[in-house]
Parts: sequence; structure tokens; C-alpha cells
Amino acid sequence: MLNLNHHDAIANIAVKNLSTAKRFYADTLGLKQVAAEGEEAIVYRSGNTTLNVYRSDYAGTNKATAVTWTVPDVEETVQELKAKGVKFEHYDTLGMQRSGDIHTAGDMKVAWFKDPDGNILNVMNR
Repeated sequence: MLNLNHHDAIANIAVKNLSTAKRFYADTLGLKQVAAEGEEAIVYRSGNTTLNVYRSDYAGTNKATAVTWTVPDVEETVQELKAKGVKFEHYDTLGMQRSGDIHTAGDMKVAWFKDPDGNILNVMNR
């Protein structure tokens, strides 16, 4: 019987240009490259998981959040990313309030941003 409960999931991000993506994911976000597939894909380590960044003509067409990172301090993470030139997105999300770049709902804090291809990413505290 198939049971994926005990297996890690890997996020996949489509990009137009791997060199541009590498500058963003490695230099800006600080992810460590662990593998590469020529000019077609780069694999990054993120915590106990990996993130596949691959070249695709369909890069940036997803209109929903593609990757979420859980961080202990959303405010600090936002400030560090802003210092590296990351611009944050603001959404009218039902039930959430916004203070600066951070959306809140109860104890949950979320900040959304995009990679160079327009893929939506976020950091949150849970």
C-alpha cells in the first residue's frame, strides 16, 4: 500500500535563467547548492529538505505560493532579506492584518516575496 507519509517532499521551482536564479537562491537566500544537472537544474539544501530549481519556459506562471520557509523570527528575516534587495508583496488576504511587509492572523506572521522569475515565496513563523 502506498504511504508517502514517511518520505520527504521536494519543492520544484521553474526559472527562465539558471544563472540569475543561482544568484538569488544561493547569494540572496543563502541556500547551499548540493547538486546540478548541467544547464537544466540546480538542487539546493534547505534545512532537512531540498529545493529543485530547474529551467522551464513556464517559469513564473504559478500565481500561488510555491515555497514556504518556517523561520523563528519573521521580522528579523524580512529585514535581512530587505537588506539584500528583496521586495515584499502585499496581499489582501481574508482575516489577515498587515503591518509594513508582514501579514498577521493571531499569532501567525507571514511575509511574501518573489524570485526574479515571479515565483511567489514566503517566510512564516509556524
